[in-house]
Parts: sequence; C-alpha cells; structure tokens
Amino acid sequence: MAGLWSGSYSELVLPLVQFRTTPNAPVEAHVPLQTVEPQRLYRQIADQLRALSAQGEFAVGARLPAERDLAKQLGVSRPSVREALIALEVEGWVEVRTGSGVYVLDRSRRAEAPVAAAEWGPLELIRARRVVEGETAALAAALGKRRDVDALSRAIESMRDMADRNVMPLEGDRAFHLAIVEACGNVVLSETVQGFWDSRNGPIFTRLGGYFETVKSWRSAIAEHEAIRDAIAARDTDAARRAMHEHMDKSHHRFSASWRRAKAS
Repeated sequence: MAGLWSGSYSELVLPLVQFRTTPNAPVEAHVPLQTVEPQRLYRQIADQLRALSAQGEFAVGARLPAERDLAKQLGVSRPSVREALIALEVEGWVEVRTGSGVYVLDRSRRAEAPVAAAEWGPLELIRARRVVEGETAALAAALGKRRDVDALSRAIESMRDMADRNVMPLEGDRAFHLAIVEACGNVVLSETVQGFWDSRNGPIFTRLGGYFETVKSWRSAIAEHEAIRDAIAARDTDAARRAMHEHMDKSHHRFSASWRRAKAS
C-alpha cells in the first residue's frame, strides 16, 4: 500500500477542502419544511371527502355515495370508509341519517373541530385487540389463579347489572379485559391492553358506538365474555384464545352492520 501515494497529506486533503468551499458548490438550503408523518388510512379518506366538499363537488344537503361505492372508488375497505365518515361527522362536515344516508352539512357557520391526528380508527383498533387479547386470554388460561377467575366473574356480574338497569356496561367491560391481562403478570401487556381499551373513549369510537351499541347488543357481548371466562377457568388455552377471537370478530361485525340496522340517533 505504501507505493500507491507518494505525496504529502496536505496535497491529498487540500483539493477536497477547496472543492467543498468553492463558490459554485451546492449550498444547503434552509427551507421551512415540516416533519412528514404517516397518516391513518381513514384520515386520508376523510381528507379527500372534505376537500371535495370544500370545492363544491358535494353540495350542501347532498347525499354522499353509499359506503360500498366510496370503498370501490377509493380502493379501500368499507370499514375504513365508515371510520372516515364518522370522523367527518364528528368534525361537523356531514350528518349520518340512519336508514337514509350521509348528507353534507353547511360549514359556513361551523367552527373547525378536527379529530386528533393520533386517534385510532375503531374498527382497526378492534382488529389489533383481536391479535393481542387472543394471546392474553390464552396466557390467562395457562397462568391465571382462582382470584383472577373470580375477578372475571365479578366484572361479568357488573356488566349484567348495568344492562338490567338499561345502562351501557362499559365499566364492567373494562374491568373484565384488564382482569384477563393482569392474570398474565406482564406490565407491558397490561399497559398495552389498557391503552387499547381506553382508546374507545375517543370521539370517533364514541360516536360509532352511539349508532350500533344497544343494551341488546351488550347482552350478546356478555354471553361472549362468559365463554371467555369459562375457557380460562377450565385452563384451556386454545378455547380461551378462540373465544376471545370470536368476541372480537362479533364486535367488529356489530360495528360494521348496515346503517339501516343502526338505532336512530
């Protein structure tokens, strides 16, 4: 290697320094750019529909195309379109009229109330919960103690009592799912599931639940919770995982039902 270069160090470095400081060299531009963040799919759909409404493509009072037609034109799933429509309703751009359709509202006298960029789509959240909570149910069946099963039973009783009083049993539902993950003995899983469940308090999930959650639907959910509890009590990991998957699938189906089947708002 010694015979490849016979000059001095300065002779090698100086041309590089001169190249970097020559007047014709490119200068770093200080452009006021903002950090680019990936957007949730439902927000991208909502942005398109919002922009079209603002441009007059959808006149005030006009009914938007049906979910299935929007999904086909956009090349996305119907659940993603539904999440976008609910976001637009929360923001005051449209009104969902059950049994009729989704209509464009007059925005001229409405204040902007955007949905937080960090909010998860409800149907996507349910799918994520299916993955994680299927495994926490299986772990609870393998590791849970009698006290954990008792906690699940108390949560179910709380749900049943609230439903009997014609109240949505959200408190008991939260207690049930947290009792399952607590039986796993893993703080990371506990905080993850708690974050999942608490995300349903966001405006999109709350509005969607207002259309599709009823005491009758919650009674069906309570029976699904009992199946999960029974599998955990029997220490049957496969049955516990399967019961949780079925519960999440049915929850997803309830929120994906036809608008004509939604209760009047």
